[in-house]
Amino acid sequence: QVQLVESGGGLVQPGGSLRLSCAASGSSFSGYAMAWYRQAPGKQRDLVARISSAGGTNYADSVKGRFTISRDNAVNTVYLQMNSLKPEDTAVYSCNAGRINYRGSYFPYDYWGQGTQVTVSS
Repeated sequence: QVQLVESGGGLVQPGGSLRLSCAASGSSFSGYAMAWYRQAPGKQRDLVARISSAGGTNYADSVKGRFTISRDNAVNTVYLQMNSLKPEDTAVYSCNAGRINYRGSYFPYDYWGQGTQVTVSS
């Protein structure tokens, strides 16, 4: 129902910023909750941030105050603005479409992008 393509990753120094984009195609983008995950080598894939269809946001404690998730339904795109980047943020970042339940838990559907590499290093 939806195809996702991430872009915007790259190499950045600690303290720097990047903005990731996830462009969606297909049907009913505005009806999905959307999320960003990340996976570092040898580690599990973790939920970083999510945004509801209405625009409500939640963040992992590790990125709270530094990252901002947003969406623009007019162009079927979700963004992740990453500021004050740390080496621990180095990972492949992937976009996902899913839903959020009444308790605030995010449930991913099987709609993923290919991922974009973010490397934070001096």
